[in-house]
Formats: sequence, C-alpha cells, structure tokens
Amino acid sequence: MSKLTDVPKRILIGRALRSDKLGETLLPKRIALPVFASDPLSSVAYAPGEVLLVLSIAGVSAYHFSPWIAVAVVVLMFTVVASYRQNVRAYPSGGGDYEVANTNLGPKAGLTVASALLVDYVLTVAVSISSGVENLGSAIPFVVEHKTFFAIGAIILLTLMNLRGVKESGRLFAIPTYLFVFGVFAMILWGAFRGLVLGDTMHAPTSDYEIKAEHQGLAGFALVFLLLRAFSSGCAALTGVEAISNGVPAFRKPKSKNAATTLAAMGLLAVTMFCGIIGLAMATDVKMAENPAQDLIHNGVAVGAEFVQDPVISQVAAAVFGDGTFFFVILAAATALVLFLAANTAYNGFPLLGSILAQDRYLPRQLHTRGDRLAFSNGIVLLAGAAILLVWIYGADSTKLIQLYIVGVFVSFTLSQTGMVRHWNRHLRTEQDPAKRRHMKRSRAINTFGAFFTGLVLVVVLATKFTHGAWVALLGMVIFYGTMTAIRKHYDRVSEEIAAPDAPSDDTMRPSRVHSIVLVSKVHRPTLRALAYAKLVRSDRLEALSISVDPDETKALKDEWERRGINVPLKILDSPYREVTRPVIEYVKGLRRESPRDVVSVYIPEYVVGHWYEHLLHNQSALRLKGRLLFTPGVMVTSVPYQLESSEAAKLRARKRADWNAPGSVRRGPVERRNKESSHKG
Repeated sequence: MSKLTDVPKRILIGRALRSDKLGETLLPKRIALPVFASDPLSSVAYAPGEVLLVLSIAGVSAYHFSPWIAVAVVVLMFTVVASYRQNVRAYPSGGGDYEVANTNLGPKAGLTVASALLVDYVLTVAVSISSGVENLGSAIPFVVEHKTFFAIGAIILLTLMNLRGVKESGRLFAIPTYLFVFGVFAMILWGAFRGLVLGDTMHAPTSDYEIKAEHQGLAGFALVFLLLRAFSSGCAALTGVEAISNGVPAFRKPKSKNAATTLAAMGLLAVTMFCGIIGLAMATDVKMAENPAQDLIHNGVAVGAEFVQDPVISQVAAAVFGDGTFFFVILAAATALVLFLAANTAYNGFPLLGSILAQDRYLPRQLHTRGDRLAFSNGIVLLAGAAILLVWIYGADSTKLIQLYIVGVFVSFTLSQTGMVRHWNRHLRTEQDPAKRRHMKRSRAINTFGAFFTGLVLVVVLATKFTHGAWVALLGMVIFYGTMTAIRKHYDRVSEEIAAPDAPSDDTMRPSRVHSIVLVSKVHRPTLRALAYAKLVRSDRLEALSISVDPDETKALKDEWERRGINVPLKILDSPYREVTRPVIEYVKGLRRESPRDVVSVYIPEYVVGHWYEHLLHNQSALRLKGRLLFTPGVMVTSVPYQLESSEAAKLRARKRADWNAPGSVRRGPVERRNKESSHKG
C-alpha cells in the first residue's frame, strides 16, 4: 500500500525534504515579488476595465471621471502600502492582519479578520483562474465553451505546483510575472512616445463604437453613487496586498526589511501600470459596456450577442502595438498566464494563515503541519477544494465572482490598521527615548490615516456591491467565523477534560484487577503468540474467547485446544445470527458491570501483510472490534501482530528505498537548520 501511493506522490510533488532544509526554501526579494505580489500586479489587467464598465452606465460622457477615480485608487494604494510597511516591521512572525487584530483588538476582532482573509484568498483563486480562462478563451473559443472544466483543471495544476514547494513554484511564476510587468511598461512607454513625441493618433478596436447609456444625464446623488461604485470596482487593484504581511516568514533574512521593500516595489509597479492603462484607454478611446450585446452601438446598430468584448488591456495593446503584432501576442499571452498565476498569492497566504489559526486551535491541527516538501500541504489542498467548489457553482464567470470580491480584504485592512493604532498607543505609554517616540508617532499617523481611509472604502464597497453579490462574501465570513469558534470550543473542552489533575484521581489509581481476554478463531501461530504475550503480562485472570458461528469449526477448536493441553480456559459464546463483534462487546460490557473497578484487556491477533490487496482479505473483524471497543470505558485493546512472508518481502523492498526520506517523517516546522559542518568532522 505504501509503495502504491508513494510512487505517484513522488512523481507529482517530488522527493520529500528534511526539516533542516527549510532555510533553503526561503525566498529572495526577486522571487518573493512574483510569488506574493502576482495578484495585485495582475489585477491591472481587469481593474481598469471594471472602472469603465461601471461608468458606461451613464454613457461615454462619464469616462472623463476615470482619471480622478484612478487618482483615488493610487492614493488608497500608497496609503495601504505605507500602512503595511509598519505592520511587517512590528509583526514579522507571519500572522499579518490576524495577529495585529488579535493582539490589539481581542480574539473576536482577530477571528473576524481571519474569516475575511480566508474568504478573500478563496475568491482570489476563483476570480484569477476564471479571468485567465476567459482571456485565453478570447483566442481559443473551445476554452470558453468549457471554461468551468478548464478552470478546475488550472486550479488542480496550480495546486500540484505549490505542493512541490514555495521556492520551486516561485521560480516557475517569476518569468511570466516579470514578462507581464515588462510588457505593460513597454506598452505604456511606447504609447506615450507615439502620442507625445511622434504625434500619432492611436485608435482602440472599439474607438468608433457608441455606448447606449442605461441612465441618461445622471446628476446629484445618483452620479455620486455611480462614481463610488466605479471606485469600489477599481479597488480590485488592491487585492493581495496583505499577502506579504502574512508571508514574512517565507522571506530571507532580514525578513521584515525584505518584506517592506517588496511591498514598496509592488505598490509602485501596480499604481504605475494601473494609471498608465487608464491613461492609454482614454487616449485610444476604448469603449466598454456591462451588456455589450445591447449597449455597444456600431454604425447605428447594436453589436449583438456574437460580439466578444475584449479586456481594456487587450484593446490598448492593439492600439499601441497593432492588432496581431508580435508584441501584442506576447503581452496577451503574458496577461493570460499571469492571471492564472495570480492565484498563487492565495496559495502562499491561505496555508500560512491556516497554520497560525490551527496553532491557536481555531482550525484542525492538521493544517499546522508541513508536508513532504516543507509546504503546508493540507492548507493548500483545502484552498483548492473551496476554490473548485466556488468555480463550479458560478460557472467560472469572473463577472459574477468579482462582485463577491474585495469585501473581505477591506474588512481586514480596516481592523488591522485600527489594531496598529492601538499598538503604537500602547508602546508610546512606556517608551522614553525621544527618537523612538518620534518614529512611533509617525507610524501611528500613517496607520490612523490608513484605518480611516480603508474604513471609508469598506463602507463604500458594502453600499455599492452588497446587492450585486457582496452578501455572499459576508455569508462566507460568517460561516468561517462560526466554524472556527466551534472548533476552538471543542479543543478547549477536550483540553479541560483531559488535563492532569493535581490531586489523585481514578486515572492515577491502580485498578483492582486485570481481566485479560485473548480472542481466538483457530489454534494457529498468531493465536499461540497472543496467548504467550498475554501470559507475560501476568493478569489476575486470563481466558481465551471464541465466537461459535459454525458448530463443526467450534468442535474442532475445542478438540485441538484439549489435544494441545493449553492451560488457558476457553470460553465459547454462541452467535445464532452469525455475528462476531456484538457478542464480544456484550460480554466485555457484562464483565465491566460485574466489576466496575476492574480493567478488561483484550488481545487481538492480527496478520501483518505486505501487499495492499491483502489488507482487504485479513483483519476486517479485528478492525471492527477495535472500533467498537474504543467507546467502552475501562477496556484496553492490544494488537498482537504476526508477520506473514509477504510482509518480510515488503520489508526487503523498503530497504532498497532506504535512502529516501520517509514521507511525512518530520512534520512540524519551522525548525533550526542543522550544522552542515558536522558531517565533515574527522
């Protein structure tokens, strides 16, 4: 069984790594940037389009508000980046927003932040993969026709890549991410050169289209609401910023400094690309509509359902580079690929946060353990399962999924920055050094503005997106919150129940007597070994127990028992309904009722086999018995193994693979790296 499951596992995720190799999986800044920032960097591929889609409701005349919305998004981005640079320096352990809120605002606020982040990470995978499939489908219609299938396949592929380890996946993701960034900057610079220096007039494919406004002449509150909704859609560019603060432990030393530098680089790149694409979209006269089939007009006629509305970045690239040119194709390919890889931000954030929550007993303990490749494998698989479910429910439709987006991230932004303000207030009460106090006050001012601004944006997002699907994200947060609260209560209850008392108790007192029972089906070597071991324990009373299912077999057992002169009493229980498990359970319970202070010890002979299919042929009754006896107080169950020849053959096969690291042999991490020089002594 071990070989059957282990070989495919090694092929898919590679050889197991020792815990002392953890330091070799840490990321330099050049790899950390695409690993943790691929989500906010790639969001510039759809965030500008979301702004124009909302503005198109009022017609093309509302497009002149898009630069001001871009400015607001830029201010918000710089505010969040500056605020999170304080976070990573103050809390470098990797807890991120959860640790900040939990430490400074209390467990309920921490759990709220954790719920919001977990939902946001799942949505990051679903939105990024769905958007990537749709971008790919604009060139390959077959992909769009089966986009749910392709989206789920992409999630599975990305999961396998991450199970191989963060460093290996980081190398794979670095090239397309940097290619995308280079392509966008090349497009912005070439477009600016053509427009400002050469004086060329560039036209997007939809430049001569008209937009049929759903609401003509919006003014007053209606216009303000529309602009706020467009701003909230543009805030999709900020998703994933918090992943760096959650992933500080994955950076090389000095961890906090490297994380802060990566944050600054990510913010600068993201806002430059976002503003550049918005500017070029205005210059090339891009047209977008929420319902293009009816609202886009060409030569006085609606374009119809056959029309495929390309993303803003594709239209701008066609205007700047020329439709179908080499640079256009390269940028289109890099955009589609980086949208797939943007989900990797969540694959690094979700498992790490899950590990911290598991350590705090809010999630199952299995999420705290590292897998064979020193990644948090259980968290990665859980994230993939949740994202696949969401993609399947929504049919991999990014337009529907994106309405659920960014609510969770702004909940975490706001509570995290509020917690940081309280953090600095607490330290200022005790700090006497003037230079450090000035630094703390400056940091507090940054976090205060961040808390106010992100809180304001959260209100805007909830007001403008609630009826468009944001309520689903809030429902997900409530479900996560309730589940984690219930798990914590369970762990606390169990810990309290099993805590060792200071005073003597029933658990520390020796039982009055031990009544040992050896289960017997036939007189063979496993039975004789179990009897010999039971005698060695020196119980107060020892007996053999057999269940009579077939009278002839029972008679043969009695005859063989007497012939061999086995000096252990043999008790036969009749089973008219041919059951084995229930008579044993009832007999053991009867002994417990007669003598509650006695302990009943049950010995079960078991075969040790060497092939997976042999497990199906042996030990089934033993497994059922052990499962039932576990629920019987005062009963101890002992398996007495007997190794068959096939198990010896399996042992020889295992020796041939002795140079392999045992899968899962070391689980908990991180650990201190061993001294390599010790191997060279002598």
